[in-house]
Parts: sequence; structure tokens; C-alpha cells
Amino acid sequence: MLRFFDIILSAIGLLIFLPIFALISLMGFFDTGSPFFFQQRVGRHRQPFTLVKFRTMRRDTLSVASHLADVSAITRLGRLLRKTKFDELPQLWNVLKGEMSLVGPRPCLFNQVELIDERAKRGVFTVRPGITGLAQVNKIDMSTPALLAETDQRMLASLSLTDYFRYIFLTMMGKGAGDRVKRG
Repeated sequence: MLRFFDIILSAIGLLIFLPIFALISLMGFFDTGSPFFFQQRVGRHRQPFTLVKFRTMRRDTLSVASHLADVSAITRLGRLLRKTKFDELPQLWNVLKGEMSLVGPRPCLFNQVELIDERAKRGVFTVRPGITGLAQVNKIDMSTPALLAETDQRMLASLSLTDYFRYIFLTMMGKGAGDRVKRG
């Protein structure tokens, strides 16, 4: 049932936000020379997939979790995209393709071994990763792996259609935050 809503809502979102995609892509081209960011992430059943986002950091930034990246790597456009969460919009394509869900545990990097171990112990990898979820609307990010995995597990144990739409709504209304970035 949730996959049905993932398909419908991501398709509608891609169509509605097409003008914003075009504008951000153009601005991103002038900002960094490459508006999109592609990164291998851990997906359902620990299978790799390529996550797509709008680029918010300089192109020479190391591929690490956001909380390990330096704030000076974020561009001016990137700060705006992160604040509005527009950097996440291209993930609607990942949702439409079936690699992600709108609601689920945020996909981690393969080098985040502690988080992968914590999630594996809790059965979190049995579902598609998501754009938002319980952890995100409660400002729990990947800098606290055990707490994040525990929160993901709690969300999955009780995820209902009402919760699904509530997490999407809260995210669209600005509740929660992305992963922290360490200060210079």
C-alpha cells in the first residue's frame, strides 16, 4: 500500500517541481559547475544504489557523512538548498525507481560501519530507505548511530498510513533538520 503512494506522490512531485528542478539545475551549474550529486548508498537488504541530490558542497569535498564534512565546504546556494530541503528533491527519482520510499530510514554510506551494524541488528535493512521519517522529524541524524538505528526500528515497528503522511507533512512544514555539518 505504501509503495502505491510512493509511486503516485513521487511522480506528481517530479511533475510539479519540474520548473524548480530546472531553476536549481541552472543555478547549480553556475555555483559548482555540476548541479547534481551522485553517491553510492546502502539500500534495502544492504544492496547498493546511487542516491541523487542537488549538490550543496564544493565538488572537491570528500565523500563522507554530512556530520563529518566541514561547514566551509557548503556553497551559498547549498546553504539555501539545505535550509529549504530542496537538495532532497531529486530523490523523488530514486523513490519512483523503487530504490527508496518517501518514508523510511535515511540511507547511509557504506563506510558508516557502526550505523550499518546497528541497523542490521535491528532489522532496519528489510525496508527501502526513505527521504524522511521519525528520526528526521525529531532531528536525530547519523552522528548518533545507535540512537538513529533504534529510532528507525521503532518507526518501522509501528509505521501506519497515518504516520507515513504525518512524516511527509511535518517534513514539508520544516520540522526536523538534515544531518549536521561540523563547524570549521
